[in-house]
Amino acid sequence: MTTTPVRDTDTQQGPWSRPEFEERLRDVATTHYHDRHPFNVRMHEGTLTPAELRRWITNRFHYQRHIPVKDALILAKFEDPALRRMWLRRIVDHDGVQEGEGGIERWLRLGEAAGLDRELLWSAEDVLPGVRLAVDGYVNFCRLRSRLEAVAASLTELSAPGLMRRRIAAFEHHYPWIEAEGLAYFRTRVGQGSRDSAEALDLVVRWARSREEQERAVAALTFKCEVLWSLLDAVDAAGERR
Repeated sequence: MTTTPVRDTDTQQGPWSRPEFEERLRDVATTHYHDRHPFNVRMHEGTLTPAELRRWITNRFHYQRHIPVKDALILAKFEDPALRRMWLRRIVDHDGVQEGEGGIERWLRLGEAAGLDRELLWSAEDVLPGVRLAVDGYVNFCRLRSRLEAVAASLTELSAPGLMRRRIAAFEHHYPWIEAEGLAYFRTRVGQGSRDSAEALDLVVRWARSREEQERAVAALTFKCEVLWSLLDAVDAAGERR
């Protein structure tokens, strides 16, 4: 997984206007988002087997549990206390303020609703090598890249609320064997994703003042889309090998 190279001929030009820059970011978040992946398409069509769905829940949890880690790495790049407080909320959203709260807990409950043991999920014993590689790549990207690139990579959230709504409808219709309480994570992320993406988008368009910086933000978002796509590639291919 590599970021899209910045072309010298582009960086020598003036910056895009804010509307054009936002449009380019939204276009990446739409056209490259993993909702178009064949595995996600089958999920929403209702054709996944229970084993396939459980494999996805297991491997996606490995990504979910690292979201607070990457957000902590991003937060450490901020010098402004107000900005740190704003970003800290993302960590709290996933970790909660006490045991039994937060997005990670809700994902564990999704696993239990699908018949998975939470201790097995935490153990990561069944996480695929390709998923580990994709998640490690994203965490290290947020560790090593600039604050602009790290925040821009989070803009996949622009497409998340719509995906969550479709996923809720698909699970309720096609997978009634999963207890309704297990869908709480998806329901919560509709509102959180809209808020988080709006905040991050405002930061990116304010920070990226040159064409080069804008191109790097677009490349960072493209990379994040590739991470999510690669994760599903690994999950999908595991079924083909069996």
